[in-house]
Amino acid sequence: MRKLLLFALAIVCSVAAVNSQNAAQQGKRYNVYGVMFYNLENLFDTINSNGTYDLEFSPRGARQWNSDKYYKKLHNMAYAISQMATPATPYGPAVIGVSEVENITVLQDLVRQPELRPWHLQIVHHDSPDRRGIDVAVLYNPRFFTFTGDSTFQRLVVPGNPGFRTRDQWCVSGKLAGENVSIIINHWPSRLGGQERSSYLREAAAAMCRRTVDSLLKADPGRGVIFMGDLNDDPMDVSCAKVLGGKRHIADVTAPGDLYNPFWEKLAKGIGTLAYKGGWNLFDQIMMSQYFTQHYQGKDKPHLTLLRAEVLNREFLRNADGPYKGYPHRTFSGGVFLNGYSDHFPTEIFLTKEAE
Repeated sequence: MRKLLLFALAIVCSVAAVNSQNAAQQGKRYNVYGVMFYNLENLFDTINSNGTYDLEFSPRGARQWNSDKYYKKLHNMAYAISQMATPATPYGPAVIGVSEVENITVLQDLVRQPELRPWHLQIVHHDSPDRRGIDVAVLYNPRFFTFTGDSTFQRLVVPGNPGFRTRDQWCVSGKLAGENVSIIINHWPSRLGGQERSSYLREAAAAMCRRTVDSLLKADPGRGVIFMGDLNDDPMDVSCAKVLGGKRHIADVTAPGDLYNPFWEKLAKGIGTLAYKGGWNLFDQIMMSQYFTQHYQGKDKPHLTLLRAEVLNREFLRNADGPYKGYPHRTFSGGVFLNGYSDHFPTEIFLTKEAE
């Protein structure tokens, strides 16, 4: 047995040596860029500025949301994001889409936390008409992403339901590693009232997003488009798979407007971003246009190309024990302050490109 193990080890070492030699002969270096999404689970300040809708997140509200809890929440979220740096991305993700943030003030407080301050993250934010007062936003590291000032929002209007209010879709464009990229951030309507009864709302949101993707690529076919958000649906649901058109397999991405959804396979393997009654969902998805997949199988990566996708279910983000062991360690549960992070795990895609 010992001889067999040594023989296997020798083969592994030989393969590694050959790969290293090939890389040296090619003389190519590659940079890696992370694009992340994170639902921050009710990042509210302590001021009741939205009537009864955010009363619970105030000192006199049901959650007794005071400065102590607010700053603990900021610290926890900043720490969580800071821990997503990798050896290939030591300054963390280049772009971070976030949801469930009340306003730009909480984001300014977040990026000023000691864990994130060295990254010099910039903010692109827009106030949505959501009744609870929560928005989506983008944080970006100017070292890697240059915001060109081009941002637009789309407001979801549902025929037959004129009073409906939800988060606006937010599209931010710029240059990632010098390449034209548009990033669309979403937080689709919830499953309130049941998945089937509320599905038409998410299908309407998906149709609006599909129009945005098509419009972007019609104006600039050479642009890369990344779509992300808390979709309140799984990759195989009608809104994601049929209306938006997210593809499960990268081989099926054959046209510029096709979207690849690498998180479909993650969920198929039992990996999710939030848990409910013993089962996993993967609402926090990141999809990308063909721009990022056309060189996936090739040796050369002349422009930004998908390297891998991850559910960032780090150990410190999970409950360590009890009936909800392994679930996300959230801020509140049953009205009790747990001093946790979020009820969602973050997700991230890693893009690679040959260094100049």
